[in-house]
Amino acid sequence: MQVKNLEKAAARATITAEITKDDLEPSIQKVYLKARKSISIPGFRKGKATRAMIETVYGKHVFFEDALDELFPEIYKECVLSQDIKAVGRPMVTNMEMAENDSVILTIVTDLYPEVTLGEYKGLEVEKTEVSVDASEVETEIQRMANNAASISTVDRPAELGDTAVIDYEGFKDGVPFEGGKAEKYELKLGSGSFIPGFEEQVVGMTAGEEKDIDVTFPEEYHAADLAGAPVVFKIKLHEVKETKIPEIDDEFVKDVSEFDTLEELRADVEKTILTNKQEGVNRAFENAAIEKAVANMTAEIPDSMVEEELEREMERMDYELRAQGASLEAYAQMLGGDMNAIKNSLRPGALNAVKINVMLDAIASAENIEVSEEECEEEFAKMAERYNMGVDKVKEIMKVDELKGDMQLRKAARLIADTAVAVAPAKTEE
Repeated sequence: MQVKNLEKAAARATITAEITKDDLEPSIQKVYLKARKSISIPGFRKGKATRAMIETVYGKHVFFEDALDELFPEIYKECVLSQDIKAVGRPMVTNMEMAENDSVILTIVTDLYPEVTLGEYKGLEVEKTEVSVDASEVETEIQRMANNAASISTVDRPAELGDTAVIDYEGFKDGVPFEGGKAEKYELKLGSGSFIPGFEEQVVGMTAGEEKDIDVTFPEEYHAADLAGAPVVFKIKLHEVKETKIPEIDDEFVKDVSEFDTLEELRADVEKTILTNKQEGVNRAFENAAIEKAVANMTAEIPDSMVEEELEREMERMDYELRAQGASLEAYAQMLGGDMNAIKNSLRPGALNAVKINVMLDAIASAENIEVSEEECEEEFAKMAERYNMGVDKVKEIMKVDELKGDMQLRKAARLIADTAVAVAPAKTEE
């Protein structure tokens, strides 16, 4: 194989390569052996025709196209390596010609990894807020702990706000049941506001075993157009009333839910935790803002193929997370009243930005000669093994050393931007 010509323009390369018949011969023979089983030639039993006879009947190039498909990954790899270019995305064959010597001339078009012109990325001025903890935040967190420690028991009395009502319900519009309006043994927290306005209030006062019709009207902005603003009737049956008892917040409560003995000790620990979490959030926001500022200072022409690949990864991540919750990407798209393309288009700006960030961090790692030692890799593998509760060897099977090194280089480049950034107070806004 020989590359005859290479042209570069607008982050794209056009390669013209000649593949000789000798290069193709092993693949042609392989394709013939596979294809002959289904080829019938007069005078031969099916599957027994010789290659020469098939080429005589159907033409000497009958197996060339399939042979090229078989060999193309190797051809493309050799073209890229021989020309010392960094290709991205999926290549396209835009032209194929047969030469007189039975060689094949291919024209291959591929996107190129973008050339990056870095702007300022060190010493950037970035706004950073001071963190503090208000006493009300501490009390809110302790109240949440008390709510989580609450006991729930069945009571023999009318339902009250704050109780959990176990109900069967079915909704009717104009006397006809509507889709999604039916459930059995549903546990509804009265006063939570999770149902249509007016529904929960009408359950208050009911007792176990009681049945009732509830009249409500769907909000005008309800996502289902056929129900938006519509008056409906829910037939419900109350099976059980559950009372939630929240413990009194005192020293005894503290001993039950923590390693501390007094409420003041718990307050101090909660305040420290909130402060730490807030500071971590501010630090992340500071780093992200610094990186975004550095990206804005960079110049690079990002090929669409890189954005598409990032979009596919993002869609796969979203689908995995939705399936873990018992849903799917298709159902999510329908719920939003769109399709998969609508979701993809909504994710496109974020995907483009993610590619820009990675391209920039890669360029910074190269410019700053950022390296990752074998010792650092082993430490990271050990951390990952502990985090995911698996052996180090198993982690190494999942993530290769070169892949980990590349990821760690990008993280070091991001840290460089953040560590050299200068924190400034946020600009005051007029009330």
